[in-house]
Amino acid sequence: MKVIFLKDVKKQGKKNEIKEVSDGYATNFLIKNGYAVKYTKSSGNRLEEEIENDRINDENKTKEALKLKEKIEKEKVVFGVQTGKDGKVFGTVSSKQICEKLGQLGYDIDKKKIMIKDSLSSLGCFNVDIELYKKVVAKVKVELIKK
Repeated sequence: MKVIFLKDVKKQGKKNEIKEVSDGYATNFLIKNGYAVKYTKSSGNRLEEEIENDRINDENKTKEALKLKEKIEKEKVVFGVQTGKDGKVFGTVSSKQICEKLGQLGYDIDKKKIMIKDSLSSLGCFNVDIELYKKVVAKVKVELIKK
């Protein structure tokens, strides 16, 4: 039986994939549990519409992320930190702290999207990557200054 997968099923198929599976597996597991629907002409047309809508939605989100990238790369996040003798910072600046500072500037960024390559544990200016959307990465300047 030909089915259209509605969700990813491990070692069977990915979402929106059309695949031939055994009749019993299709009816007793895939269709029953909502992982797939039987392939018909109308369901095939609906799949094509859904794929087109996903593509348009993806393009719109990419455009929004690019606009946000332009704005966020103009920003500079400054932290006043306590230091020891050789300009060594006590502790490090975390992605949560960067997220909070960006929130104060009006940006709604998930802290899990902030990728700190090197630890921010010395005075100076650093570039920190923020993944805004698929393949859209903004670089924000983070500066650590002495309190």
